[in-house]
Amino acid sequence: MPTTTRSFPRIVKAAVAVVLSTAAFAVPATATPATATPAAPAKGHAKALFVQNDRVEGNQVIAYSRDADGSLHKRAVYGTGGKGGVLGGSVVDHLASQGSLTYDAHHKLLYAVNAGSNTVTVFSVEGDRLHRKQVIESGGVFPVSVTAHGDRVFVLNAREGGSIQGFRLKEGKLHRVAAWHRALRLNTGAAPEFTHTPGQVAFTPEGSQLVVTTKLGGNSIEVFHLDRDGVLSHKPVVDSKEGAQPFGLTFDAHNRLVVADGVENSLLTFRLDKDGRTTLLDAAPTGQQATCWVSRTGDHFYASNAGSNTVTRFRQHPEARLERQGNTPTGVGTVDSSITPDGRFLYVQTGGAGAVDAFRIHKDGSLTKISTTKVPDGVGGEGIVAL
Repeated sequence: MPTTTRSFPRIVKAAVAVVLSTAAFAVPATATPATATPAAPAKGHAKALFVQNDRVEGNQVIAYSRDADGSLHKRAVYGTGGKGGVLGGSVVDHLASQGSLTYDAHHKLLYAVNAGSNTVTVFSVEGDRLHRKQVIESGGVFPVSVTAHGDRVFVLNAREGGSIQGFRLKEGKLHRVAAWHRALRLNTGAAPEFTHTPGQVAFTPEGSQLVVTTKLGGNSIEVFHLDRDGVLSHKPVVDSKEGAQPFGLTFDAHNRLVVADGVENSLLTFRLDKDGRTTLLDAAPTGQQATCWVSRTGDHFYASNAGSNTVTRFRQHPEARLERQGNTPTGVGTVDSSITPDGRFLYVQTGGAGAVDAFRIHKDGSLTKISTTKVPDGVGGEGIVAL
């Protein structure tokens, strides 16, 4: 059992009870070969976008180079050496998670989960090219999210109650640490499955805590502590609220936790204390449906609304209050997103369309659409990293 269980206060006056199933759109995927021969790197295309398609027959990461104007050019399709998976009830979001494709900038490594084969793939990154270095067991069933800090990597497994598994990174390869496995004991067997499996695992910016969102399987945010040697606490501090569906998360410039809630359809901002306790500071409704993913650059936040086919833009004020600044239409089934390191471009996966929508981010946070790029076998896929 967790060391501490608290109910975070309800700031939103009226929750809109819309589950992720409102985002279901039946769009069939077409199979393609598991791998393709990488094209030679193009001159002047050092910046890249990587997209995971979660293909059941063989998971793939598609590499794109991107021009100075944000437009994309397909470079290669890389097989992960594992299989994708589909959670029960899902259509546009087969993994129902955030962070299934994660970039480790310090080591120039890309981590991809293979939900259907219970493995994680490690790629080295060279510009817009990938080199597969390792495929390793995830330490659980149906991995959906991965996070890295220093030489520590943790994977979130979604099925059989959920679990996290920790790894040490040595010489570019992962080594599982048996003592860094924690069962979450969530209600992942309830229907529909994809609303009850955990949503994301993420290190805090300084790397001393590990945050897990549990969606309807636990209605909670769970925080594990790590000591200086990287040893994980045996039990998390759990903040829960009946009916809550905490899903995707990010952190603001002051290391405050910002979580997308798929039932509240809001972005929730928390102060996260050193003891793992969270205090709700602000709740900002999107007015949309199935608000489940969030990305951030500076004081601008972008929430993906799978049920409304939109991205909601927010600007954060110094006191942590998020001000809604409007909605931008996307393709069908708005899911995971990624922002370039310079904050100039936002790339959004549309799981119903099987595509990526590209937007220019202006100084005021507003968006101008650049293009839509089809992703091979991309319907239902999740996992996107912009470099």
